[in-house]
Amino acid sequence: MRAAALFLAGVAAVAVTTGSAVAQAGRYLAPPPIVLSPNLTDPWVMQLQPGNVPIYAAPQARTPSAWSTPTAEAPPTRKVDPRTLPLSPELLPQEVAYDGPGAPGAIVIDTVNRFLYLVEAGGTARRYGVGVGRPGFTWAGEHRITRKAEWPDWHPPTEMRQRQPGLPVMMPGGPKNPLGARAMYLGSTLYRIHGTAEPWTIGRAVSSGCIRMRNEDVSDLYERVKVGTRVIVL
Repeated sequence: MRAAALFLAGVAAVAVTTGSAVAQAGRYLAPPPIVLSPNLTDPWVMQLQPGNVPIYAAPQARTPSAWSTPTAEAPPTRKVDPRTLPLSPELLPQEVAYDGPGAPGAIVIDTVNRFLYLVEAGGTARRYGVGVGRPGFTWAGEHRITRKAEWPDWHPPTEMRQRQPGLPVMMPGGPKNPLGARAMYLGSTLYRIHGTAEPWTIGRAVSSGCIRMRNEDVSDLYERVKVGTRVIVL
């Protein structure tokens, strides 16, 4: 019995010694792979592999103002009513140097720059701002004033009424009449130099081919020219 007990004690000692040695040696062995959820591990591992683009976007540079305390949004810009804007000073009547076509007394209209010149002697002219034909209604040529009228009635041409069916056949003269305070008719054409009930359109290409002026300006020109005056439209 004593011998059996000693034998068992020896085996146990050897087992303990062996287990301890194995445990000591195990710390130097590669651990088994740890499996994590792919949706957590895979992206991060991919970033660690050379040549792969990080999955997180690079932070954007921020301007100093971006670090300031947020403020309320700016109110939307109000659309300016053109009727409330003053006319540009260059479109107001003025005496200017002139070396263009036309003898003194002639009218020359520059449709590109939106000016009407009443040619004077001595290399000068009286210049007015005008509104001209919109795209598709511009024209050039030479005519003479064949008729003058104060506060003229307006008879929209048939072609215009076909384009705008709501126009009347005739509109009596007056402050709301599109021809304004004065009209000077050009030859046998449908074109006129006339006033306007919309002075804010001076300097723009808005008409159906007529040359429009402010009522005070067309009245001034009306008194300076006569029937038969040569009109050159460029």
